[in-house]
Amino acid sequence: MVELASIGESKTVRNYVNGDWRDASGDEELTSVNPATGEELATVPFSSAADIDEIVRTGNEAFEDWSARPVEERIQPLFRLKTLLEEHQEELAELLVEDHGKTLAEARGELRRGIENVEVACGIPSMMQSGSLLNAAPEIDESAVRKPLGVFTAITPFNFPGMIPLWFLPYAVATGNSFILKPSEQNPLVAQRLFELIGEAGFPDGVLQLVNGGPDTVNALLDHDGVEGASFVGSTPIAKLVYERAAKNGKRVQAQGGAKNHIIVTETADLEFAAEKTVSSATACGGERCLANDIVLVEESVYDEFSDLVVEEAAAQVVGYGLDEETDIGALISADHEQTVRNFIQTGIEEGAELLLDGRDVTVDGYEDGNFLGATVFGDVTSDMVISREEIFGPVLGLASVANVDEAIDRMNESQYGNAASLFTGSGADARKFRHEGEIGNLGVNVGTSAPMAFFHFGGWKDSFFGDLHAQGEDMIHFYTDKAVYIERWPDA
Repeated sequence: MVELASIGESKTVRNYVNGDWRDASGDEELTSVNPATGEELATVPFSSAADIDEIVRTGNEAFEDWSARPVEERIQPLFRLKTLLEEHQEELAELLVEDHGKTLAEARGELRRGIENVEVACGIPSMMQSGSLLNAAPEIDESAVRKPLGVFTAITPFNFPGMIPLWFLPYAVATGNSFILKPSEQNPLVAQRLFELIGEAGFPDGVLQLVNGGPDTVNALLDHDGVEGASFVGSTPIAKLVYERAAKNGKRVQAQGGAKNHIIVTETADLEFAAEKTVSSATACGGERCLANDIVLVEESVYDEFSDLVVEEAAAQVVGYGLDEETDIGALISADHEQTVRNFIQTGIEEGAELLLDGRDVTVDGYEDGNFLGATVFGDVTSDMVISREEIFGPVLGLASVANVDEAIDRMNESQYGNAASLFTGSGADARKFRHEGEIGNLGVNVGTSAPMAFFHFGGWKDSFFGDLHAQGEDMIHFYTDKAVYIERWPDA
């Protein structure tokens, strides 16, 4: 198990500014707590406006030199960072479990996904190339070139502290920008260790920086004239506020919001396989992820059979401490959030949904202070119920019977969200209909969780995303650069 001393003997989270660790100077602070044990891990001092001003100024100074370096030179520290992340992956995974509460297997998978983004960003020399045309006009050649813009920031959430910063960071610096990470104040320890490794990777001082804090810190970044653009991942209400504030200040912005994702199960599906993947999708990471599919629309001819399979699979999920290998569902991030999820379950009961499996009475021996909930399954969930419309962010699954695929797609598309959905079927016609008619950014067929690989963008439609260019892949090249058109004529002497 990783000792907290690896991030400093003071057990105080610090900012990483211009290649050095600095204390934040704000008046507020928060205590980081292990969600499974209740143990206090570290104090998180919040940054002041003066801290933000210094870090942005430093980033802009570093940008002047960094952006002028050859692109081949800019990706060399990323190659070293990839190697360091792989060498320390197990250490980072254990720290992530302590910091977040998810299982060790989930933490390993999260970090692997983050490393994939570093790998993709190492291909920037090819990805940044734009078009050219000889003789676009008489004796005139034209070409388009991509140029970096300055300092960018990302405000990242608690649920994937190892992966989501790497959706943004590698692309920002590979394209020639400076970058400031503001991780969640609830669990910032993985970000601390990540920046220790960044220090070893050899990036020039000021190119990559870390700032800790709360809402005031975020607002200071969004308002600062020296910041060119911002990325955000979190709940829809906050994503909308971030988008509006950043856009009002003339910044580029991409804001990933919440979700209410659906699975459709047809009578031609492999029901046992579909039940296994459905439960995994809804309960993995404790349900605390925007790709959790937690509403399942099942063709009525197989509804009863599928419901029994889901309840059986869900009841077999082991709730426990994330570092125990047999654990399937780890702790939720905080006691307050655990209570929020419990409130949703009570709301579902009061609305008349059938409680097929109740996970509220789960206990984990030896971890009485942890924030634990077992898998919970509702049946007969109607589209007007709160638990059918609102994001729960916990291991809660709702089942509903539909007449056919057409009804299921219509009901899915009624949602205000459009983040992800999956279809389980043996019918190519149903799959084609789902692909063409689904108003969703990430679609999967016979896939439990529609998570795109790093070389594709992370989709999101409707109230699940605010902006034009998404995280990951080619979209990041467009977000972090702007095109200039170069027109030249060389008349004969």
